Amino acid sequence: MSKNYSEEELSQLPFKDKSLELEERVKDLLSRLTLEEKFKLCSGRLMWHTKPVKRLGVRSFTMYDGPHGVRPDTTGNTKSTYFPSAICRAASWDPKLSYEFGKAIAEEVREVGAHMLLAPGINIQRTPMNGRTFEYQTEDPHLNKVLAVATVKGIQSQKIAACVKHFVCNNQETNRFTVSSEVSERALQEIYLPAFKATVQEADAWSFMTCYNKVNGIYGSENYNLLRERLMENWGFRGFTVSDWLATNYTSTEGCVNAGLSLEMPTSKKYNKKNLRNAFQEGKFSEDTLNDNVKRLLRVMFLVGLFDDKSTLPSGYRNTLEHQSIARKIAENGIVLLKNNNALLPLNIDELKNIAIVGPNANFKLRGDVKPGESEILSGGGSSVNYPPYEITPLEGIMQKCKDRVEIIETPSKADVTILFAGLNHEHGMDAEGEDRNSFELPLEQIELIKRTIRQNPNTIVVLINGSPIPMNDWIDGVPAVIEAWYG
Repeated sequence: MSKNYSEEELSQLPFKDKSLELEERVKDLLSRLTLEEKFKLCSGRLMWHTKPVKRLGVRSFTMYDGPHGVRPDTTGNTKSTYFPSAICRAASWDPKLSYEFGKAIAEEVREVGAHMLLAPGINIQRTPMNGRTFEYQTEDPHLNKVLAVATVKGIQSQKIAACVKHFVCNNQETNRFTVSSEVSERALQEIYLPAFKATVQEADAWSFMTCYNKVNGIYGSENYNLLRERLMENWGFRGFTVSDWLATNYTSTEGCVNAGLSLEMPTSKKYNKKNLRNAFQEGKFSEDTLNDNVKRLLRVMFLVGLFDDKSTLPSGYRNTLEHQSIARKIAENGIVLLKNNNALLPLNIDELKNIAIVGPNANFKLRGDVKPGESEILSGGGSSVNYPPYEITPLEGIMQKCKDRVEIIETPSKADVTILFAGLNHEHGMDAEGEDRNSFELPLEQIELIKRTIRQNPNTIVVLINGSPIPMNDWIDGVPAVIEAWYG
């Protein structure tokens, strides 16, 4: 029979003793959980939290999106630093920046009271049509590995859990709940798995998120080979696995338990007490298997300090000048100069009378303090939505830089130089979660705008703001300078 403890009694239990080894504390707490309490810990509540076990003082473990900034709610009331997209960070080829990013975003996670960041996303950019390409780092397995390790180390340096996702071969949004990624063992080992494996063996990642898709016919959340055999037994993963939100819809309760899925999110579709109790009583999984899954979650709860006095944990900070400086550094270092005929760049504003600023992305906001009537590029939908305290558009930044020195106009034919901001946004069918891009090309009106502008002013610089590949063969020959600026 389970014992009820007073606050004083709880404080004296071995799992509360910080002087003990981690595994001793985990073992003690696990031994005190009833079977029903273990079931309770296997699924989430209220979108972002685990269920508490009040009898033992186990508080809810909280996790938030996302890859480019912490978002504790969808109201926009809580502002946080908006970091450049992962593909921009990868374009810097700088693991130190990835570490700094990880540390900074973890400090923001701590400040809003959470314990885990649902990032980084390290799926290989297999198809340029993937709606979430901008969330991922690269198509190169080695670069992916190096940056993933640095990011995880940065996040977990602050005792915040990194959740490496989406394991594995989650490379498209089309039919993402039902598609099966058919992949050879060689491709898995050489392309898709190296970064995931490295985050375990080189960075001790504390959590993995399973994928929506099947891998060779078996859903990620109940894929015994991927989770139990490779991740845990072969690689030595000691953290816990969590499903992507609703990724268990087409799985079985016992399949997920036996494969090693510790936590179903955001609710208990497969891991509700009735399903777990029935499957257990029918002998479809053992208590030893359940214990291993729960133990992994408890271990990370201890690692992030869930049972410790908050005053002993690293401090949290949000929207600091340091964090904004890191975001800017990533944006600057990720910019790629694709073409620069006749050394048109860099511009010397002391030699210019006026600059024409045109294009659909010149004054669009990625996400920020959007006033009625203003345009807005939604920041990715789903996991990547973020609410920064402010945002400066390219037009606003150039006007500030050129104030009282160079006139900013809208007519290319009358300008010394024209800067045309083209690219994509986060609307449906472009760079957005939930669906893939509906076209590989730039929108036709943008292609026509580029060609028309070049005819009006041969000194035209095209700046691309996007998060996935764009073909340029229709217009690049006539443009003297092209910059890839990403979502920075």
